[in-house]
Amino acid sequence: MIKKYDKEKLLEVTGQVIAYLDQWKISADDIINILGLDIKTRHLPQYRKMEKSLPDTEETYYRVDHVVGIADALRTSYPFSDQMRVLWLHKPHRRFGKKSPMSVILQEGVDGLMRVRIEVDCAYGWAISDAMHAASNKV
Repeated sequence: MIKKYDKEKLLEVTGQVIAYLDQWKISADDIINILGLDIKTRHLPQYRKMEKSLPDTEETYYRVDHVVGIADALRTSYPFSDQMRVLWLHKPHRRFGKKSPMSVILQEGVDGLMRVRIEVDCAYGWAISDAMHAASNKV
């Protein structure tokens, strides 16, 4: 279960998540796609300025959790280089069939976010693997 936020915290999280996505050097349309928003690009600055918060839905929290997880893992992998973080996201990767992690996210939505997070965040990948193993042993 993903933690829910009060209105003030949700505005803060909104600003931070948009900032992460801005750092990834992607278009407004791509930001809207990744967050699953049903808005026009002209409304995105309201989210960036924290005048409006992301929707208070389970799917939004799930997407935000993955974006934050990817951003944290990239900071851990490349602590001294914003440029390397962006390069990793946009460079073709053998584990994604020579597609870039960003194209996987954009093409596969929530599943793409999870696939990229598993690749870049080994601790998250291990947790998913352990949970799947435990679930299969219960069957």
